[in-house]
Amino acid sequence: MPKRKIRIPFRRKREGKTDYKRRLQLLKSGKPRFVVRRSLKNMIAQFAQYSENGDLILAAAHTNELKKYGWEKAKRNTTAAYLVGLLAGIKAKKKNLKEAVLDLGLYRSVRGGIFYAILKGVLDAGIEIPYSKEALPSEERIKGLHLKNVNFEEVKKKILEKN
Repeated sequence: MPKRKIRIPFRRKREGKTDYKRRLQLLKSGKPRFVVRRSLKNMIAQFAQYSENGDLILAAAHTNELKKYGWEKAKRNTTAAYLVGLLAGIKAKKKNLKEAVLDLGLYRSVRGGIFYAILKGVLDAGIEIPYSKEALPSEERIKGLHLKNVNFEEVKKKILEKN
């Protein structure tokens, strides 16, 4: 009886960390990817460019950076997400990035969620990313009107002034 060849999938696919089909579609565009990730307490926004030796991070922002601008609230809500996106977008503009494609990875796309709040921040910074207007959260949620004692306007003003 002949031996059967067993094809073992890539390790990251087996572990559920990478969707290679979606990644290939994003890379074919030739544009930098706007990568959005979350942890239990924080959010990260990065502009990444493909390289054979590994992706190059062109610009990045993390919710811990918001402390420098006076943000004292939780770091994983819609308002903080918008501010991280705004900060990442401003950093990307400094590096002469004009456009990108959104990369949510394996996260599920939820209309009005924190990923789209980050996207709204990047769009307001002047980076062009294809999106659907129905996906963005409302202005009330972005400004933090649903939260108590939010200093959204002050923090946004500091981010725009310092960068």
